[in-house]
Amino acid sequence: MYIEVQFSMRDCSLFPGTALSCKETFSLLYYEFDAATKEPPFWEPESYKLIDRIAADEGRFTNSADIIINAEIRSIPVTKKGVYFAFRDQGACISLLAIKVYYITCPEITKAFTHFPTTPTGSEVTSIEQATGKCVAHAREESTPSFLCTGDGQWSLLNGGCACLPGYQANTEKQTCDVCQPGMFKDSVGAAECRDCPEHSAAAHAGASECRCDTGYYRAPEDPRDMPCTRPPSKPQNITVTFKDQSTVVLAWLPPVSDGGRSDTLYRVVCDACGGHVSYNPPQMADESFNATQVTVSGLNPVTTYRFQVYAENGVSSQAPVAQYLDITVTTEASGSFMVIGYEAEVPSMVSNVRVTSVKSTEISLAWDAPSDPYSDIEMYEVRYYVRDQHNNSSSILTKKEESSLVSLRQSTDYGFQVRAKTSHGWGKYSQPIYKKTGQLLGTGDEDNTQVRIIVGATVGAFVVIAVIVIMTLLFLRSRGTDECNKKQPSDCDTLEYRNGEGLIVTFSKLHGVLENPPIVQTHTTGSMTTPLFTQVGHHRTYIDPHTYEDPNQAIREFAREIDASYITIEAIIGGGEFGDVCKGKLQLPSRPEMTVAIKTLKPGSSEKARVDFLTEASIMGQFEHPNVIFLQGVVTKSNPVMIITEYMENGSLDHFLRVNDGKFQVLQLVGMLRCIASGMQYLSEMNYVHRDLAARNVLVNAQLICKIADFGLSREIESHTEGAYTTRGGKIPVRWTAPEAIAFRKFTSASDVWSLGIVMWEVMSYGERPYWNWSNQDVIKSIEKGYRLPAPMECPEAIYQLMLDCWQKERNHRPNFASIVRTLDRLIRTPEALNKVAQNRCTTALGLDSVDMTQLTSVEDWLASLKMSRYVDNFQRTGLTDLEAVARLTQHDLTQLGITLVGHQKKLLQSIHTLRTQLAVNMSEGFLV
Repeated sequence: MYIEVQFSMRDCSLFPGTALSCKETFSLLYYEFDAATKEPPFWEPESYKLIDRIAADEGRFTNSADIIINAEIRSIPVTKKGVYFAFRDQGACISLLAIKVYYITCPEITKAFTHFPTTPTGSEVTSIEQATGKCVAHAREESTPSFLCTGDGQWSLLNGGCACLPGYQANTEKQTCDVCQPGMFKDSVGAAECRDCPEHSAAAHAGASECRCDTGYYRAPEDPRDMPCTRPPSKPQNITVTFKDQSTVVLAWLPPVSDGGRSDTLYRVVCDACGGHVSYNPPQMADESFNATQVTVSGLNPVTTYRFQVYAENGVSSQAPVAQYLDITVTTEASGSFMVIGYEAEVPSMVSNVRVTSVKSTEISLAWDAPSDPYSDIEMYEVRYYVRDQHNNSSSILTKKEESSLVSLRQSTDYGFQVRAKTSHGWGKYSQPIYKKTGQLLGTGDEDNTQVRIIVGATVGAFVVIAVIVIMTLLFLRSRGTDECNKKQPSDCDTLEYRNGEGLIVTFSKLHGVLENPPIVQTHTTGSMTTPLFTQVGHHRTYIDPHTYEDPNQAIREFAREIDASYITIEAIIGGGEFGDVCKGKLQLPSRPEMTVAIKTLKPGSSEKARVDFLTEASIMGQFEHPNVIFLQGVVTKSNPVMIITEYMENGSLDHFLRVNDGKFQVLQLVGMLRCIASGMQYLSEMNYVHRDLAARNVLVNAQLICKIADFGLSREIESHTEGAYTTRGGKIPVRWTAPEAIAFRKFTSASDVWSLGIVMWEVMSYGERPYWNWSNQDVIKSIEKGYRLPAPMECPEAIYQLMLDCWQKERNHRPNFASIVRTLDRLIRTPEALNKVAQNRCTTALGLDSVDMTQLTSVEDWLASLKMSRYVDNFQRTGLTDLEAVARLTQHDLTQLGITLVGHQKKLLQSIHTLRTQLAVNMSEGFLV
């Protein structure tokens, strides 16, 4: 509420002599109440709250007769049912001339087909009140409508709105949705107008979203609603039959007289006596049509009557009660009898002596003898083949020779073969079937074995040559790099590195890049959603803890850019934080395009310590520049309020975004989000930076679904490069996201951040479910210590859940690092079929090695399963390791050769191998004693 006081006041200097009690101010006070009585309270200074001490700015009593009136306005935040105002005069010569008590509202308004009610303004002139509107009648929300009510009672910044429903058109002048009259329709949501019904349709009632077709007319599902209704075509005309031989006929016809008003007429031929061996050209499968007006039917039997039905159909034929067709009955000729100078001859007799001449894994060769026919020449042969007992699903090839090779057959499969000949008088009959089985890929045939030996030898030779070339190239580059380094300063030698056999990594400080993984940007598009996948750009910078500065303001000046407050416009309050409000606004820097930003403000009246803590987060953010870490635009410290300006993330926090969109994304899109988070954490880890509070609530999502790490309030630098640990001095710990060693000993490392990433993976795959549900923190701590791990979320791929379990290894040295996690996610994204297998939804415990009785294991698969290492079954099978005795002889070098490169996994397997070796030795000694 606002109170306006008009008054006049006399200057003390105008009194004769010295007036000790004269004052030139008075007090304005107020008292709030909720009680039913409206009687004012007894006067007690403690009962009333001081609004302000008011003094006259000008226009005091003068010696002249003129009196100048002062006017002062004050605002009061009212929280109860009623309020009394009091004026306290303690020695001023004052005259109260007028008092006005009022409040300001933004008036009732309808915009964007949304009604906004009368809305009171905030308690300050600078306050912004957000009002949510309600759609007018016959409209629905396109996006949530909101309007900002400013302190002067004006509406500003309309967001979202509503659109008129189908059957109603927009009246922009009146902001109403008017019904479509009978005979008109509107089929979409939006600002389109009502239209007349298309031809052969009508709308009998008002508010039609489509017009119903007249009797006998139809509309196909894919037809637009403004298309005229159509009919099926009439039947084809004037069908003719041409005999090519005793087993082949050609049917031809003319198009229908009426196409029903459509241009998609197709034809379909139905034969009521044809078997599966009859073929059509154009090809015709079940329920399929073609657009030609002629079809050749082959494979008919001689002297047989067939009835053909030729259907003409279009997009609405399926809706008509009766199909239109033209039928004809055809009888094929006899088995090809013909006369030659009074001599009656037969169509060529069957070929004879069909035999198999060669058998391979996917190929069989045949030969046969030509039929004896002195009166005609053989034009060609047809070889028909099929899997035994499946003659209705046969294939055939044509040849002019008395031999043929059939390729691309299935291995170790029994096939049947028949051959027939064709002359100018027609086709003869098929020979009696013969059967032969194809061989195996590595069969006993000399030719197959020879080919395999040649392929294997060539492959091994090629690998040897490539390996030699690679080794020589690396040695040359390394020696060359060493020579160059010897000629330069020691700092220059950092541009060449060789890491654990991963290959030569060339880095350039100026380019800020790593050539091991060239910077690329990939997107995977599914439906209307696009998942961005970023490949991280390398770096060599190291994080500097702002707390190490004696003057924290020096860190702020060094790492954060100062921005003039006049360049910033606050549009709306979108949330609240520990230090103050979070707003959405615009940043307009000189000679730069305007951009949307997020603005964190510090509460007025905050202590100096709160101000330093608030800006320390900016000092941390200012050191990072990565596509998956929130970007700092700058800070405002030279005026109030103090602000931190960052890039604006349209979709807000990841946990809230996932809960709102539960079940709307494909698995590959969720994995893309995980890849963004892991890439950002890899960057922070390589900067020697521990986040300590990685959770879905501290990850932000923009409009392109790119996830970025945010909220660096709990983060600290790694103090020791060898131990990589940070010991806290007390304070709260987010237990559900924190590794066991960090909870028990307050040791925070990049490995503890990996544990937190596993929890974030679980949050993402469960669409924002709370980890460990409603358990207490103590229950969570005890369960984890006993080996309990979160179960796989519903529909979670097994590969992703296994990655979670790797992140939740009790021993922090056994967990993968962020670079390894990024590589694993990249591999899954490039081979999405690996995500098809869904993990079993079961509770998981960390199974210790001591709890596994090796004597009960019977296979390598069982052994790996007991260690939760089933992912490496293929690695062992490819090298022929199928028994536990061979496994017991493996070394660390052997595991590396098998492709097991994670140090933690190697340690776990080697510990089990040692136990297995010991138990096998005991069993052998006991057997010897027996």
